[in-house]
Amino acid sequence: MSQKEGLSGRERRDHLLKLLKNTKEPIKAASLAKLTGVSRQVIVQDIALLRASEEPVIATPQGYIYSSDLRTKGLQKIIYSRHSPLDTERELNILVDHGVSVLDVGVEHSVYGNIFRPLQLKSRLDVKKFMAQMSENHAHLLSSLTGGLHLHTIEAPTEEVLQQVCEVLTQEGFLVDIKD
Repeated sequence: MSQKEGLSGRERRDHLLKLLKNTKEPIKAASLAKLTGVSRQVIVQDIALLRASEEPVIATPQGYIYSSDLRTKGLQKIIYSRHSPLDTERELNILVDHGVSVLDVGVEHSVYGNIFRPLQLKSRLDVKKFMAQMSENHAHLLSSLTGGLHLHTIEAPTEEVLQQVCEVLTQEGFLVDIKD
């Protein structure tokens, strides 16, 4: 991909869309900035404008991705989980080791309401990168707001895989049975 310096804002945003649509991997704002010859802040603003115009660009811990590239390949389920921050990597690895994608994480906060963030974790490498990013940024998990209770939207290829992973999470003491 060549650097596109001197483009107008509209041309640059069109180029950003083309880059995002033509890859299945997330692209960090810094990389997009380098490719387009503008600052990272300009990219963040451009992405905000694209989203405002209803382009399905989402931000993940790995970078920006055009959401149509996130094709549903299986069954989705929302699970409630609770554990200490030290068990985060273990929980995520159990999920991806079963062939389950962790699409997001969320909490139901008593003051702030529902807070969800995309994760798009599909492999141990994704989990390792996520954990490294959390550590490098001295970031706190969303679940720190709710005593460790959080939700994940997960996606599995079959109902059998969903059942198996839920059984393992229950055995590990992570899965919470929410009763209405």
